[in-house]
Amino acid sequence: MASIEQPPGEAKPAPESYEPGSEADFERLYRNSYRRILGTLITLVRDRATAEDCAQETYERAFRHWKEWRPEASAEAWLHRIAINVAISDRRRQKLRQAGELVRRLGRPGAGPDPSVVAERSDLFQAMKKLPPKQTAVLVLRHYHGYSNREIAAALGVPEQTVASRLAAARQHLQAVLGRR
Repeated sequence: MASIEQPPGEAKPAPESYEPGSEADFERLYRNSYRRILGTLITLVRDRATAEDCAQETYERAFRHWKEWRPEASAEAWLHRIAINVAISDRRRQKLRQAGELVRRLGRPGAGPDPSVVAERSDLFQAMKKLPPKQTAVLVLRHYHGYSNREIAAALGVPEQTVASRLAAARQHLQAVLGRR
């Protein structure tokens, strides 16, 4: 497989060197990178006008933080990272605008039933009322609040194995009452 090499005697162009905080260097960076940044943004947002807006915001953000840029990474790679973040933020804003427009068009939904009332009427809630309080406690701590068995054991002052057996007994009881095995 042939590799592409520089012709003998012809040196590779040195990567651009920029000084953080230098306005002249930032202007040079802008001139040298704008087309590539814009091309990246057009590919990401799929609209030239939006990409141009994102490019402007990219360079504004970059200029505000130009003094903080560190030459360990290339300045253009840094700009691309900013541009990608700007494009992602723009897409989020567009989705929020679309959702807002939809809500305005459809209007706000009417008040639904109170979730606590619905929960109290559910078969699961009725079945849980028949559990012993210690089983209900571990079931709620585990599945409603998301605590681990170890955390529940520490909170209740019981061994972790006791928590596991109470959970198993509660699940078995609920499956029997709700008719799901």
